[in-house]
Amino acid sequence: MLVRTARLLPLIAANHLCYSRLPSAIQILGWSLGRTLRTMEPQKAAQDPTDHPQTAASAPSSAETTGPRASEKSPPEGLLPGETVVKEGKASILFPSANEVFYNPVQEFNRDLTCAVITEFARDLLVQRGVKVVVPGEKERVVVSLSEEAEQTDGQKDQADGQTDEPALTATVGEKCERGLRVLEGLAASGLRSVRFALEVPGLQSVTANDFSTKAAALISRNARYNGVDHLLQASCQDASMLMYEKRGKKERYDVIDLDPYGSPATFLDAAVQAVADGGLLCITCTDMAVMAGNSGETCYSKYGSVSIKAKYCHEMALRIILHSLDQRAAVYQRYIHPLLSVSVDFYIRVFVRVFTGQATVKNSASKQALIYNCVGCGSFHLQRMGRRTSNGKNMKYSAATGPPVGPDCGHCGQRHQMGGPIWAEPIHDSAFVQKVLSAVSGNPTRFGTSKRIEGVLSMVTEELEDVPLYYTVDQLSSTVHCNTPPLLQFRSALLHAGHRVSLSHACKNAIKTDAPPAVIWDVMRCWEKSNPVKREKLSQTSPAFKILSTEPSLDACFSVRDDANPQSRKRHLTRFQENPQAFWGPKARAKAGGGISTDLQDKRKKFQNKRKTPITDSSQLKNFPCKKFRQGSCNHGDSCCYSHDLEQTNEDKMD
Repeated sequence: MLVRTARLLPLIAANHLCYSRLPSAIQILGWSLGRTLRTMEPQKAAQDPTDHPQTAASAPSSAETTGPRASEKSPPEGLLPGETVVKEGKASILFPSANEVFYNPVQEFNRDLTCAVITEFARDLLVQRGVKVVVPGEKERVVVSLSEEAEQTDGQKDQADGQTDEPALTATVGEKCERGLRVLEGLAASGLRSVRFALEVPGLQSVTANDFSTKAAALISRNARYNGVDHLLQASCQDASMLMYEKRGKKERYDVIDLDPYGSPATFLDAAVQAVADGGLLCITCTDMAVMAGNSGETCYSKYGSVSIKAKYCHEMALRIILHSLDQRAAVYQRYIHPLLSVSVDFYIRVFVRVFTGQATVKNSASKQALIYNCVGCGSFHLQRMGRRTSNGKNMKYSAATGPPVGPDCGHCGQRHQMGGPIWAEPIHDSAFVQKVLSAVSGNPTRFGTSKRIEGVLSMVTEELEDVPLYYTVDQLSSTVHCNTPPLLQFRSALLHAGHRVSLSHACKNAIKTDAPPAVIWDVMRCWEKSNPVKREKLSQTSPAFKILSTEPSLDACFSVRDDANPQSRKRHLTRFQENPQAFWGPKARAKAGGGISTDLQDKRKKFQNKRKTPITDSSQLKNFPCKKFRQGSCNHGDSCCYSHDLEQTNEDKMD
């Protein structure tokens, strides 16, 4: 009802109703709706009824006001008592001070990256519709190359290739484009992300910010008017899944759907793959990393149809699990996915995929998934494809896969295997698209507050081996054989000297992605151990280290550092892995039904923080805790006991 009330305000202004006639409209709508309108009357009174709706709503950063109230020092328009204004990007959002869970400043990188990806997606898609996208502050498009070759701008290429036909229409930020994109944010909360879309992403036809909470929907409407984007942004108060199910028709689908839930997005994926247009963009965030990283494999299977494994490559495996789940659900409706960008950042993962329709291509889905055989002893892993496809001229033949690729025990350490998956075994990035986003961000560094980190992460993404799933870590390999950790450049150089490809990974600082088989990797570690020997007599004969080091290496590894062993992102000292931005920067507590968050979580974190590093040594502090042995009648320390022997205190504790 609050959203409907907000939608009536532009109609009242369009009919040139004066401020004195508003009470009669309030009486018609009822007392409950009138209360909502009275909170918005100061903002309405400050506007001139003859102004255009886009110019009447003043931006929070604007210093110019019209009317007799311009000289008065009053709170900003629409600001209620107890509210605060949070600024991020070009948006200024009203936040109730009682509900701090609505805003997490660490997620600014997530929102900046999403704006950059949707901008490039709109640029590619709207060109086909005859619309040119114009981004503020963007001059000539510079193609960022991580090689040492000279950079060449797109403008220079156009001059060399000749004049090209320009699109007839131009789309700018903040303006409605009739041929533009229809965007849905299914779980909008305060609407910060949607407001930023309307203010910073050009070529949009409409932005729908949905939330199941009526308070959140009312706040979204106020934030849209506060930022002057109510002509683009519409608030919705529905169940996100039901809203997407209602938009499954081909003419009603959204071009972009963004889902950033608290926890798992599993319950929304089925509706999302149906409600997105053919060739549309899905932006999915997962914050349930404990489930996806191997702590609860059975829960991961129930949500995503895949068993997670606790291993060093768990973060990239989480990306491939959500991609597998998306592709599996899309295949039910004869649709398939094409990943554009998949990143593991901080405490969450984020994937950007396009969804297409094609019955013939969906048949390739089985051959794109794979099971994982992971050794519990040495960490070696092998992938087993779920299906096999062979080309027979113009036709494609599909058959069942053969396997398994490993024996009952690991051939390197003799331990057993764990089986996980299935996971997405195809590339998780589109290098050409990632290069476009990287070029746009690097060419316009002042557009986002986290441009440096975006440039660093995307640079590492472009360097990753596309056809090599998962990775090893150098510290894990050295820990397995109990030897010193080899320097990263020397280990990479040894694999390059052996004739294999190698790269880093954005998901882990010490990761090694390589097409070398596990046998070659352990041969390199055996050669390293010869120059950095371990005490063999202290190794158990059943340990993985003893089994691995008992075999002589079949190759002579060369650890001399090569020039191509150090990637350009590392040479340029780009911001790839940032430090913790602030205290308690992780995921916030879930919002309570009545609004606000509990302070018990913060107090509990402080209570148990460093409980093993800084033990209590002062006996006066320990006297506050009852003695368990005394209550059992077995404490022999008497008065010299560090704990309390007060019977009254222990009885009170039992009652509590």
